[in-house]
Amino acid sequence: METSELLQKVRQIEIKTRGLSRNIFAGQYHTAFKGRGMAFSEVREYQFGDDIRNIDWNVTARFNSPYVKVFEEERELTVMLLIDVSGSRIFGSTSQLKKTMMTEVAATLAFSAIQNNDKIGVIFFSDRIEKFIPPQKGRRHILYVIRELIGLEPVSTRTDLSRALEYMTNAIKKRCTAFVISDFIDVRDFLTPLTIANRKHDIVALQIYDRRETCLPDVGLLRMKDAETGEVVLADASSKALRKSYAQWWEKQQARLADTFRKSQVDSVSISTEDDYVKALMNLFNLRN
Repeated sequence: METSELLQKVRQIEIKTRGLSRNIFAGQYHTAFKGRGMAFSEVREYQFGDDIRNIDWNVTARFNSPYVKVFEEERELTVMLLIDVSGSRIFGSTSQLKKTMMTEVAATLAFSAIQNNDKIGVIFFSDRIEKFIPPQKGRRHILYVIRELIGLEPVSTRTDLSRALEYMTNAIKKRCTAFVISDFIDVRDFLTPLTIANRKHDIVALQIYDRRETCLPDVGLLRMKDAETGEVVLADASSKALRKSYAQWWEKQQARLADTFRKSQVDSVSISTEDDYVKALMNLFNLRN
């Protein structure tokens, strides 16, 4: 991609997603994702009903009257985006590719984080860590993130969610909120690393999929290529049995995924490339409030 074309795309994404995050998500995002903890703010005189564990004994002794410590929530978060850049994201049967929606969702979350004074970092992954962008603040940092979202050319086409989760668990020392943005098409079981990561951090799973991944159209012979392995097969989509088998595969895949999220206690949402991702994200945020 030419530099001028890339910059134009970055600007288009910025205009669209910055407005969405400012006008729609600010309040929901703020309440859905909590800060690291409580920070001391001030002392005041004890009032009936105050927790006696918060009494400041030094100040109390000085004034011969009970005083309590007042705490405020530490609002600043570190937000990590774990973004799947494997070959299967380059698929879309309707108006856009999964990659395009992943980019817009990630950019919207990034602007929401920055507007709430949070740091934002990114881990691009396939079956390896393609790129790690450490958490920072500021518009310049966000534009760099968007540029990489659009222009990054991964080395590998395959997927290994476990590797990405393990890398984040080790690389990010303090508790963070992490959005895993993927189609979650991974033959490996990633329940254990997901559970471990969610105990240390706050993990949210965003599945991006296309409706043509859920069922085959009745269109006769199809030449199908696995974007991750490169394997090509011919399939007779006019076969009712084949279409039924394919639909059952998708249902099993989704059931396995739902079970993984339930066991690991990870909040999740599935978003089709035809869906309004704004509505899907707002529903997710509201559920967490």
